[in-house]
Amino acid sequence: MGRRVAHLDMDAFYVSVELRRRPELRGRQVIVAGSGPRSVVTTASYEARRFGVGSAMPAARARRLCPGGVFLEPDFAYYREVSAEVMSIVRSRVEVVEVVGLDEAYLDLTGVEAPVAGMRALRDEIEAATGLTSSIGIGPNKLVAKVASDAEKPRGFVVLSREAACARFAGAGCGLVPGIGPKTVERLRACGIATLGQLAGAGEAELAARFGARWGAELQRRARFEDGAAVSEERKVISESREVTFDTDIADLSELESVLRGLVQRLCAALLRQSRRGRTIGIKVRLDDFSTHTRARTLTEAVAEADQVWPVALELLRRFAPPRPVRLLGVRVAGLQGADGSVEEQLRLAV
Repeated sequence: MGRRVAHLDMDAFYVSVELRRRPELRGRQVIVAGSGPRSVVTTASYEARRFGVGSAMPAARARRLCPGGVFLEPDFAYYREVSAEVMSIVRSRVEVVEVVGLDEAYLDLTGVEAPVAGMRALRDEIEAATGLTSSIGIGPNKLVAKVASDAEKPRGFVVLSREAACARFAGAGCGLVPGIGPKTVERLRACGIATLGQLAGAGEAELAARFGARWGAELQRRARFEDGAAVSEERKVISESREVTFDTDIADLSELESVLRGLVQRLCAALLRQSRRGRTIGIKVRLDDFSTHTRARTLTEAVAEADQVWPVALELLRRFAPPRPVRLLGVRVAGLQGADGSVEEQLRLAV
């Protein structure tokens, strides 16, 4: 039978989770986004998407597109709890699960008896237990499964071979495939390549001349839905962070240092409550030209107290010396350990 992979993707996850505790909002144009002038949309209900609202869109634009929308502040602690419920159900049915976010996971179905029926049963079980709907794609590799899960949302269930995926999505834009970003799409269009079918059939020499031999070949592999990556249970080492996007760009270093101190205090208070500590301290700085810069330092011992994290974070900021006004500032502690000193290795969305 060869490899078989499923991709589980929760439908409009953050909005759906909010509707569990706000059922009176069902059927409304619900948008989860921060309230600041520079906040972005986390996700939107399908009713709001009909107005053109989408994830990562500036919240101000979403308000213009959907003036009747209901805007809710994101609650990531709650979303993590619900995600844990969902993934617990998934792991009760499938042995090898690769969680890639709070709302999605790859499942290795290789050798599983009646995988299609099993995945339909899993989808129904998740909905019955949590009230949340999901979409599932099944294919011979992760790439086919990922694209298939998104093909018929919400409550989608699509099973495709690699050849069927090539045929079904031949007329789709190249950006449909994960890993082909907007800038690459623009460069492909400049070459006269607008669809996955055109990219799959393009001359290797032409792609190599434009993108280099390695990346040109990889683009063509993705357009042909060729993917050899295995489903892996390895997870990212957990980290915790706090960051803020400013309503107005800040150029004054002393003001940035004051903000950073507050972020460190909030972060360390959370770490101490959870009896967790880490060895790597980092900062994140986004300038007014939208360039993002990170700096980090790893210590010999794990720390969690503000008076230990603050001097390192401050030094990192002063050494970077932002050359332009700052739009966003953040601090992170990574390589976290529990109270027993063991390194934690579960995926977490840090907010």
